[in-house]
Amino acid sequence: MKALLAEYSVFHDPVLAPEGEAMLGVLAVSFERCGYEVVSPKEGDFEEELRLLAPQCDVGLVIAPDHLLGRFTRIIEERTHNIGCGSMSIAVCANKQRTAAILAAHGIAVPGAVTTGPRVIKEICGCGTQNMRLSEEEPQNGEFGQQFIEGEHLSVSLIGSRVVGEACLYYSGAPPLVLSLNRQEIGIVDGRFCYRGGETPVDHPRYEEIIDVATRSATVLGCQGYAGVDVVVGDEIYVVDVNPRITSSLVGIASIMEEEIAALLVDASHGILPGSVTLTGHVRFDTHGKVMAP
Repeated sequence: MKALLAEYSVFHDPVLAPEGEAMLGVLAVSFERCGYEVVSPKEGDFEEELRLLAPQCDVGLVIAPDHLLGRFTRIIEERTHNIGCGSMSIAVCANKQRTAAILAAHGIAVPGAVTTGPRVIKEICGCGTQNMRLSEEEPQNGEFGQQFIEGEHLSVSLIGSRVVGEACLYYSGAPPLVLSLNRQEIGIVDGRFCYRGGETPVDHPRYEEIIDVATRSATVLGCQGYAGVDVVVGDEIYVVDVNPRITSSLVGIASIMEEEIAALLVDASHGILPGSVTLTGHVRFDTHGKVMAP
């Protein structure tokens, strides 16, 4: 069996490359333990390599910045069995304004739009905290302003079952599988947000409420496969981003999870999910793949 694990930033985005390499490494080891031969694109034309490699593989998964991920995933969907989120849902999640509007329409709290005064300025189709800042300046072309929410920065890592694509074969109606609740280490330096990693798993007095908001968000947006839902816990549970892809939290989660992430992703793509996973321990992780004791 062959698995195509296509991580874009390793050869094409120096800023995100360390984070991408860490995620790719964790995935590759897990797929190899599950009996797969792992193949990945190198430094050439990424799209062309996807077209070449995907038909040779039994399963495929792309990790890339959100604004590119949908296009790349579409190539995978047309040529092999995609075990990540569907390209249509990715396209929706990539547009942060559209995502917020959809979630709000379903009664999920999101930061409000702000046009004056101090506000969070982010790219409409951005990736993580890249170019995200707290400022009174006017948003540039392709950016928008949101309310700054004071509170705890957390994320929920989960795996959604098959909902699109080969849904007629594999749709089960099962809710997303929650892997963990994670704390995010996010700082603001000279007005700019920076993500430094986090810790997992964490306990929280509002755990059930946070998980409910995260799973509803992923379900509303049609996420399947691995997804990360970022929240700020303040007076309400505010969803600030939905990542329809592997996130850095996986590096920490995989180090303490008894189950193989590869097996979970493949099984989920066929509509098969366990009720829970077993995490043995508590770790901190950074964006370069280092896992440490808390």
